[in-house]
Amino acid sequence: MTKPPAKEPLARSQISDDTPLRLADAARLAFPAGGMTAASLRREAAKGRLTIERIAGKDFTTLAAIERMRELCRVPPKAPASTSSPRAATPPVASLAPPDGSSEMVPKCTPQDALQAKLQKLIKPSPTISERPSSRRARNVISMPSRSPTS
Repeated sequence: MTKPPAKEPLARSQISDDTPLRLADAARLAFPAGGMTAASLRREAAKGRLTIERIAGKDFTTLAAIERMRELCRVPPKAPASTSSPRAATPPVASLAPPDGSSEMVPKCTPQDALQAKLQKLIKPSPTISERPSSRRARNVISMPSRSPTS
């Protein structure tokens, strides 16, 4: 048996934007520098960004469909983080720092003062949480006979 002659790939001039192409051929033609494969195009189709046609168990797409996919995949440019032009619409913010003026020193708490304050808290008696013995009422105590044979 002889092999059928190998098909010559179509030239780009013979292919319109609506010509159905196998995914591997479409990837090769639409991305001549590489980077895209048939599997990559299938992933894009699964995400809903590429239209494919399945005929007799084979996947096809068009160059026009790939161009639409590329539009959907474009990343918008980021806004610049900072510019040299002032923002006219932004009102000035009031400073949280105290205004300039007096150079009076605020008295600081020394470590000795802090220790003295702690000691004063420790010296102060804590509140009583139980009744005083003198305020308890006398209760009647009933003695019970012992059941022990030794008593």
